[in-house]
Amino acid sequence: MDNYICITCGTQFAQTDETPKHCPICEDERQYIGNNGQQWTTLAELKQSHHSRIEKQENKLYGIGTQPSLGIGQRALLIQSDQGNVLWDCISFIDDQTIEKVNELGGIAAIAISHPHFYGLAVEWAKAFGVKAYLHEADRQWLMRPDPNIEFWKGNILELQEGVTLIKAGGHFEGATVCHWMLGANRLGALLTGDVIQVVADKPWVSFMYSYANLIPLSASKVRSIANAVEPYKFDRIYGAWWGSVIPSKAKVSVQNSAERYINALR
Repeated sequence: MDNYICITCGTQFAQTDETPKHCPICEDERQYIGNNGQQWTTLAELKQSHHSRIEKQENKLYGIGTQPSLGIGQRALLIQSDQGNVLWDCISFIDDQTIEKVNELGGIAAIAISHPHFYGLAVEWAKAFGVKAYLHEADRQWLMRPDPNIEFWKGNILELQEGVTLIKAGGHFEGATVCHWMLGANRLGALLTGDVIQVVADKPWVSFMYSYANLIPLSASKVRSIANAVEPYKFDRIYGAWWGSVIPSKAKVSVQNSAERYINALR
């Protein structure tokens, strides 16, 4: 019995004797099955060839990624807080060295994940640190490894702790979530967005898609809803899902201008 991991999306599945027959996340039109077909690995195999990359992004914020790149290639973000550190989004790798380094940074008190493409090894991470991983209830069907350490939340807002707030934005997935970090960007506020709000090549613009892999756009009403969801919050900086996907300043203006540009293009 093993918890197999989809090589294409990096999602870990519940224990099975043999590799799963399908990966529903990759079969969905927001993702894809690679040219070589459905392939699987295990954490034990990955530990032979991969390691974690942990780098400071700003004061009290660290990025955690995997080398060589794995699955979709995202990096998680660790918010350091006196109330307990929060891991935003998840990756598809963890080992003893990763746990040791994260504990040196203060450990983890809670995990929150933007959407199913970044569930990764959420259960492994939650168990390693003895914490809950918070996923939005609307995306429950996409969890491939159910576990008591997973906590589904409902509604539009969840305050994990003072100054760290989850905001249901929708769009990419029904329960797609972003995280507002009040003390980020030198107390001007930061928004951690995964690719629910995607930092694009032409900074300081962002974009919004139903499927990035297959270039399926969102409707004007969905884009407006995302922009409206974050409008009440003060933020100067955005951290997207990958190394370097950062808008360092005036990010709130970027979101509003980008939403208008997107909606105008649809017209």
